[in-house]
Amino acid sequence: MIRVLVADDSATVKEYLAYLLGEDPALKVVGTARDGVEAAEEAERLRPDVVVMDVHMPRMDGYEATRQIMERAPTRIVMVTASSSRDETSVAFRALGAGALTLVDKPGGLDHPDQAEKARRLVETVKLMAEVKVVRRWPRREQAVPSSPAPARPDRKIRVIAIGASTGGPQAVAAILAALPPDLGVPILVVQHIAPGFTAGLAEWLGQGVRLAVKLARPGEEVRPGTVYLAPEGLQLGITRDGRVRLTQEPAEDGFCPSASHLFQSVADAYGRSAVGILLTGMGRDGASGLLRLRQAGGVTVAQDEESSVIFGMPGEAVRLGAAEYVLSPEQISGIIRSLVIPG
Repeated sequence: MIRVLVADDSATVKEYLAYLLGEDPALKVVGTARDGVEAAEEAERLRPDVVVMDVHMPRMDGYEATRQIMERAPTRIVMVTASSSRDETSVAFRALGAGALTLVDKPGGLDHPDQAEKARRLVETVKLMAEVKVVRRWPRREQAVPSSPAPARPDRKIRVIAIGASTGGPQAVAAILAALPPDLGVPILVVQHIAPGFTAGLAEWLGQGVRLAVKLARPGEEVRPGTVYLAPEGLQLGITRDGRVRLTQEPAEDGFCPSASHLFQSVADAYGRSAVGILLTGMGRDGASGLLRLRQAGGVTVAQDEESSVIFGMPGEAVRLGAAEYVLSPEQISGIIRSLVIPG
């Protein structure tokens, strides 16, 4: 039985979340909290397996509550939100940096059109997160140091890097990018699965902690070295042979739009052996088949290792398929990027 603590300042929402979670026979709601102060206190007293916590609460917000919980009674934290305002996204991503595992859409009322799907996703996320090892604190991004078994210098010029990630991805992407110099000689394209409305906030959060430029990709724009391009919501991200962003409204691949597999396949077609593909932590299989295609096209392919992954689903599938030439931690991935791209 998975023991869950629910924290939300709305009594109605708190009871509703507790009801949704308690309906699943694998979950038991052992307590509730009405603000961040109570959440930290109850987490220390009850020692739940998972805390489901609102982003904005009185007295103490989700970030500070996450920080205190991870210091006093480390456990798995799932942030829930019904808003994608700038303040909300700022607190949410700071909470992820402080140790929260993931961000999930808060289910609406019974009459909300997406209620059933959001409720299912929340329940499944809580059950999945209960199996994840507790990470007290993600490494501070400014301290990220590349240290990898560098490959022999390739007999080709790397022209683009593609990254795919899901659960735990924002933290891993931040750690990788933080160790790269601002004059990195290639563009980086990123597909990150995240709750609707939070992609722009992710770009802003990443941009505050790295030396590269970070932005949402725009259709047809020329990709530039030293710039990170994030896939917008609901669009497949790709690249053309002449180095321009391609955004298309195509069906989901591997269950996702944007899809990491779509990105890797596009990069394989456009650049082949002049590309690097990196598949990071996440549930499911998205990205594995695309990474295999890139490896078959001669590109350099990397999967995050199991030890550093929040969930080894996506990179694990890539390893199983033989799609990953290297299996490394985020810090080692930064090192391999530098060895491939930076003259030395």
